[in-house]
Amino acid sequence: MLKVGLTGGLACGKTFVGEVLAGLGCFVMQADELGHEALAPGGAAYDAVVNEFGLEIVAPDGRIDRRALAVRVFGDAVKLARLNSLVHPAVLRREAELIAEFAAREPHGIAVLEAAILVETGSYKRFDKIILVTCSEEQQRERAGRREGASEIDIEARLARQMPLEEKRKFGDFVIDTSAEKEDTLRQTRAVYEELRRIA
Repeated sequence: MLKVGLTGGLACGKTFVGEVLAGLGCFVMQADELGHEALAPGGAAYDAVVNEFGLEIVAPDGRIDRRALAVRVFGDAVKLARLNSLVHPAVLRREAELIAEFAAREPHGIAVLEAAILVETGSYKRFDKIILVTCSEEQQRERAGRREGASEIDIEARLARQMPLEEKRKFGDFVIDTSAEKEDTLRQTRAVYEELRRIA
């Protein structure tokens, strides 16, 4: 089974590429979704995060208010590192479980993990191949600005936390540029899939 990391900058189109790969038959996981699962009531990291950051981050329905949590940690490297140390192990365990289940079903399958900061965290080393999704920085800002609840401060903070795409290129086995029309992205993604299928 082939393990593939799918990464790229903010609003570059990773999720779209992931959806296309899933449609072609890949098993696609999203690190964000696994993180949300870990932070849900009863999730693997829920109690530890509430104990660490206080009941003020818990909404009336018992869920962790992720915006309230974000306000507490972003801009504070120590708190962010602490949060990551509580959530990441749970995410890695769940990812390993899902990949093992998939490998048992599809020994020659392609498992893909979509994650924004695979390179920055060193996690890219766990994968056989890396797909990097890119576009121009102007497009990143413009696309991110269209998202619900987006603020310029938040966008700039996220961009600042991520390695510049030009630097990330050297880690990518495949680069998909989403600057042009969707059809062009589809064509590139299908070509990458064919190559992955050949390797798998």
